[in-house]
Amino acid sequence: MSREDSLVIHEIYTSIQGESTFAGLPCTFVRTTGCDLRCVWCDTPQAFQGGSRMTRAEVLERALAGNTPLVELTGGEPLLQPGVFPLMRELCDAGRTVLVETSGAADVSFVDARVHKIMDLKPPGSGEEGRNRWSNMLSITPRDEIKFVLADRRDYEWMREAIARHALVRRTPNLLASTVFGALATRDLVAWILEDALPVRVQLQMHKYIWGKDAVGV
Repeated sequence: MSREDSLVIHEIYTSIQGESTFAGLPCTFVRTTGCDLRCVWCDTPQAFQGGSRMTRAEVLERALAGNTPLVELTGGEPLLQPGVFPLMRELCDAGRTVLVETSGAADVSFVDARVHKIMDLKPPGSGEEGRNRWSNMLSITPRDEIKFVLADRRDYEWMREAIARHALVRRTPNLLASTVFGALATRDLVAWILEDALPVRVQLQMHKYIWGKDAVGV
């Protein structure tokens, strides 16, 4: 079996999309195992290891069995596994709207053009600022989304500078800002954004408000 024919999967489940411009919609999640980053505030460390190896055909069947128009590949870091790329193509071919949640450290240039990339940019508070792959900006299109998870004012100022320096609004109108749950008050983030007239969308981690602060991320 080739590396593209199987994946190590942490879980496959159906819920609602908790973040992004698709927040609130029913979604089937395919969570892969493994991540090469260790963000300080990561809320899914259980996906760093374990899981079960499945054939790509099995993963596709289970993802489609969720019977939701929306399917998201998440992790961990899904783009570390070669089988994710043909899986995303197959899900698109099956008529699904496909999202991939990625850290910003992995190369996104091979992702099918039909897929909506939701890509983090890691500020200093994550502990992984140095892992941002800025060349990924060349592969970001208006259908894609760039997400900032902010822990404090320093992170906010880093985001503001990154938006200006890399002309991110010319890449995509979908710039998302959220707070590390329990670390930074969303009202403070909103006040700063309004003061600076930043072209970003404030988002909440909807799943944590529904199921509690320990609910895993998307």
